[in-house]
Amino acid sequence: MQFLANNWMLVLIMFMSGAMLLFPLIQRRSSGMSEVGNVRMTYLMNREDAVVLDIREARDVGGTKVIGAVHIPFSQLKDRAGEIKGDKTKPVIVYDARGQRSMMASGALKNAGFTQLYNLNGGFKAWAEAGLPVEKL
Repeated sequence: MQFLANNWMLVLIMFMSGAMLLFPLIQRRSSGMSEVGNVRMTYLMNREDAVVLDIREARDVGGTKVIGAVHIPFSQLKDRAGEIKGDKTKPVIVYDARGQRSMMASGALKNAGFTQLYNLNGGFKAWAEAGLPVEKL
């Protein structure tokens, strides 16, 4: 107990760092989205007619996107989710620049009625670095 009293700042830092390590795991589980890689995404696009949703902001796009992707910036997704065409029971694969912000899109998509939500692991960066097809906006 004396150690804890004398080193309370170290103990606090230990708990804070542990909480920061657990936060992404908790966020992933509570989002209702599954992680997919490039291969699984290609399968979902080709075999299950998945909708691909690019939520990068205009400043992050760089002029290219995954072929056939619908581009709706994350900041506008809540208001524009109705623009996503197709059956709401089909898979929706969401990606951003690096795969971090797309988990936060699940709330707006669930509210719009979509049931099968996926996050592209690594985002557009992983897709492009793998040499997979892209198109100009």
